[in-house]
Amino acid sequence: MDQEAIDNAIKNALIEKLTLIRAGISNRHVHLTESDVSTLFGKGYVLKHWKDLSQAGYYAYEETVTLVGPKDVIRNVRILGPCRNNTQVELQLSDQYTLGVKLQLRDSGVLGTSPCLTIVGPVGAITNCTGTMAALRHIHMNTAEANILGLKDWDTVSVETMGERAVIFKNVKIRLGKDFITEIHLDLDEANAANIKNGDKVRIIL
Repeated sequence: MDQEAIDNAIKNALIEKLTLIRAGISNRHVHLTESDVSTLFGKGYVLKHWKDLSQAGYYAYEETVTLVGPKDVIRNVRILGPCRNNTQVELQLSDQYTLGVKLQLRDSGVLGTSPCLTIVGPVGAITNCTGTMAALRHIHMNTAEANILGLKDWDTVSVETMGERAVIFKNVKIRLGKDFITEIHLDLDEANAANIKNGDKVRIIL
């Protein structure tokens, strides 16, 4: 085997390894501004750290809130940190039937006119009409790994799951970060449809 063939074999083996990634499953959750934390929990209240999430610098708080829609409520919705510049509610599409709203699919962090939901805490409530969504699936990808795979920020790929209910998820956006751990973020509806759980392996289709 000549050197070029050896180099190609090494490259192909690396690509094979890097395209097998972990699945991270997200349940419904809320991101709050510091001002909204004060309204919901009281002036000066500090949310309590519960556990770290897979991506460095992101975590879940002990506290939860109740979401009130036109039809019904969903209780014990987890707050994720750190606080953001805008309050955002990320739900599953199936939640719209409970709450009585029509959810829009959006990239997490992108705001716009959305169904109004009331967020209720122990001492106050707010109504949010710009940040309620079902978040589009995406891959948090380490920048160095993306360079090897020839992928850029906001590229889209397909991802194949494994097992008896294997599916191919299309239109999965790449979100790059130099400190990211590469993983696909799916919501609970998507994970249940494919019968996969947190930490299972899936394959990027290049």
